[in-house]
Amino acid sequence: MSKEKEAVKSFVLRVDPETMDALERWAADEFRSINGQLQWIINDALRRAGRKAGASK
Repeated sequence: MSKEKEAVKSFVLRVDPETMDALERWAADEFRSINGQLQWIINDALRRAGRKAGASK
C-alpha cells in the first residue's frame, strides 16, 4: 500500500437527499465516484481559499 493511501482518513458525512442526488449527477457527468467527486470539491475549495499547497488566490 502506498504512503498516500495509508494517510487517507475516513469519516461519515450526512447529506440531505436533494444534495446527494445533485452530487451523484455531477459525479456521473465527470465519470467520478461520489467519493472522488467530494474529494475534488473539497480540494478545489481548499486551493481557492489559499489553505492548500498549489493555491491560486
